[in-house]
Amino acid sequence: MPLSRRGLLAFALLTAAGCSGRSDAALRLRLATGAVGGAYEALGRRFAVELRRGGFTVEVLATAASVENLEMLADGRADLAFALADSADVAVRVRRTPVAALARLYLNYIHLVVLADSPIRTPADLAGRPVSVGAEGSGTAFTAERVLAHAGLSKPVRISRLGLYESLGALAEGRVEAFFWSGGVPTPALAEATTRIRLLPLDGPAAALRRTYGPMYESVAVPAGEYGAAGPVPTVGTPSYLVCRANLPEDVAFTVTETLFSSRDRLQAPEAAGGRLDKRYAIGTGAVPLHPGAARYYRSVYG
Repeated sequence: MPLSRRGLLAFALLTAAGCSGRSDAALRLRLATGAVGGAYEALGRRFAVELRRGGFTVEVLATAASVENLEMLADGRADLAFALADSADVAVRVRRTPVAALARLYLNYIHLVVLADSPIRTPADLAGRPVSVGAEGSGTAFTAERVLAHAGLSKPVRISRLGLYESLGALAEGRVEAFFWSGGVPTPALAEATTRIRLLPLDGPAAALRRTYGPMYESVAVPAGEYGAAGPVPTVGTPSYLVCRANLPEDVAFTVTETLFSSRDRLQAPEAAGGRLDKRYAIGTGAVPLHPGAARYYRSVYG
């Protein structure tokens, strides 16, 4: 039976390792994902299955997500990771973090969640109130603080930093009056929550963020019917990237990118508008440079 391209890659890397006296470390990948219950963690587990079919040994690492993931790539604790575009932009342009992009994946939607019967109707109503911006080291927290800075608050909110499930519990118990979450639509943990929730509209901050920081922020809407909403809820969208350490071997980066698209129907990336994996969409990674292996893959597709 002829070897697949991924099988040939595995054979080539193992042969090179044997000739050079190296181990098969090139076939071992550590994938930094996100919090349990979020889109990154679920997508990461499915993607790991596909990579293992191609001959890789993959360790899936649950993390706080974007900011922590980028730090893990920089210090060698991870090889692949998911990250929000705004977190990755600052990491590359400001901190000069040695990371590269393999693909732009899907659009994340900022959820600003309150109790269904809360008197809070706009972000400005959060002034002085306790709000969870997301877990420490998460892309949610990074984006949430930018949203709050453009929300027209008369005084600062009282910030706590809790993950998704902790935020849901704190909201139900009255320890916070709102919380942020960035993810696909619907996020299962929110759609299945026993606590009745509602999303606040974020059309004002979305426009302000786009003016300030550019097209990494989009004005989008959570569709009617999601989380019990009668109509669409305007909010902030920002893409997720699949990123890697800058020195990932080119053939590995090529094969990881190829695997992403050959298995996209099984990966079930979030299906909200902008959510579908598309090669033409995938190369738009802003300030984060495409890895040469990923660029070679896209050239092989488009010529």
